[in-house]
Amino acid sequence: MKRVSFMMLMLACVAVFTSCGNKKSETPKEDAKSELQQKVEEYAYFDLTADLSKLSESERKLLPIFFEIGQIMDDLFWEQTFGDKSLLDTISDPWMKEFAMINYGPWDRLDEEKPFVPGYGPRPAMGNYYPQDITKDEYEALSDPLKSSHYTVLTRDAEGNLKVVGYYEAYKEKLDKVCELLDQAIEIADNPTMKKYLVERRKSLQTNDYYHSDMAWMDLRDSNIDFVFGPIENYDDGFNSVKTSFEAFVLVKDVEASSRLDKFVQMLPQLQKELPCDPKHKNYVPGTSSDMNLYDVVFYGGDCNAAGKTIAINLPNDDKVQAEKGSRRFQLRNAMQAKFDKIMKPIGEIIIEPSEQSHIKFDAFFWNVTFHEVAHGLGVKQTINGKGSVDEAMQTENSSWEEAKADIVGLNLVCNLIEKGEITDITVEEAITTYIVGLLRSVRFGAAEAHGIANMMCYNYLFDNGAFTRNGNGTYHINYDKARKAIDGWIALILKTQAEGDFDFASQYSKDYGKITPELQKDLDKINKSGIPRDIRFNQGLDVLGVK
Repeated sequence: MKRVSFMMLMLACVAVFTSCGNKKSETPKEDAKSELQQKVEEYAYFDLTADLSKLSESERKLLPIFFEIGQIMDDLFWEQTFGDKSLLDTISDPWMKEFAMINYGPWDRLDEEKPFVPGYGPRPAMGNYYPQDITKDEYEALSDPLKSSHYTVLTRDAEGNLKVVGYYEAYKEKLDKVCELLDQAIEIADNPTMKKYLVERRKSLQTNDYYHSDMAWMDLRDSNIDFVFGPIENYDDGFNSVKTSFEAFVLVKDVEASSRLDKFVQMLPQLQKELPCDPKHKNYVPGTSSDMNLYDVVFYGGDCNAAGKTIAINLPNDDKVQAEKGSRRFQLRNAMQAKFDKIMKPIGEIIIEPSEQSHIKFDAFFWNVTFHEVAHGLGVKQTINGKGSVDEAMQTENSSWEEAKADIVGLNLVCNLIEKGEITDITVEEAITTYIVGLLRSVRFGAAEAHGIANMMCYNYLFDNGAFTRNGNGTYHINYDKARKAIDGWIALILKTQAEGDFDFASQYSKDYGKITPELQKDLDKINKSGIPRDIRFNQGLDVLGVK
């Protein structure tokens, strides 16, 4: 999820894409594809459907309302990250227009935010969350404590001074429409916990205080559908990594499969104690009111739908809610399966040596993603040296190091649970092999945003410590013994950095190791030339779902 731009690329990128459009190549081939057509076709289509047979009549009636609210969340994200959709009306090339829709603007989110629409330079780091001409000094000098709220934007008053505006005031017209729709949903909902959640979420939208609705959402465990919506993740704020973006998921629960995940929630405190690091670097006590569930996702909107698609959810992000009630972790099975079948497995067949390709398994991908989300709730939340929360102390490095933590701690948990006999459908070798293939899948999203930097730090640490080596033919050989040691060493370094709030070290380390090496670029070029999709996009809607 995302966003750093590079000034030096501006003129080159504009020049390249000015001539692309949907025009035929100047070569004799009449059927040659434009570069933008190729980029669009790197996103493989997938239908978002689910088994609705277990839904109650009330739940079925809620779906159209949730879809309509989700579309407003989508429109709000456009407004936050770029402006309005009028950009699309200015583009005549159909491939350029479609690519702009995928990226929610004129910048390629999976290629270092390079502009692809003529006339646009680098993507502003501040999006529309701050004035375009704001400086760090000016921001620091502003005394309003709400400047760092997740739910405010900064604008300028008539005199040009910075002014803090709450989301409800900034987006009042659209959020009022959402509240009207929520009134309808509240009237229909016959599940008490769903009704309470919707009531509290409505209040949150109008007060910019999401604590009570997050707490109510934590209790929403007996419903066959779920609706995650609102301003949630802060990846789109490239200026301060604070402001949250609007998004929406509509989800249908697999009740039977979800029940099989329950046992892991009670194991969280013990799993925390077993992390391979100094005890003072894992002093957080995770809540056991968390739950783990399996869903089919039937609607994506806003931030989660921009370019690379989310395949798992770990919310809420509020540390206070996590401390009091834990968190909810959702695995989005249908989207996960689509990525494995269309992307992961084909990459593994190119990059992993033949003798180890049998270790690439969907079940391993499922468990790795599942415990990546679990790992977000482990480790440490407060620094041990008085620097405040880890989020505050790590500043702009927070997101990338937190994602790196979740990545490698999640893999460690899977390996340990296999050895304990708690996960029985995969082996340690399968977990590690599939994880390494997953790094190559993910880094194709680009190494210029939090997830990409995290992937590269993980990749480079494992490679430098012998977890895998390159064969002469360009395939990877995995040393599973060294991999286990490297996993533990990387965890210890990450948790130490977070616990000490060592921003300076984190910043330098990510600059040195959070980038694509020339050798890896060769591997990625080989993958990209093979025609494997970069990610997925969706055919979604009530008609696709079969709801009238």
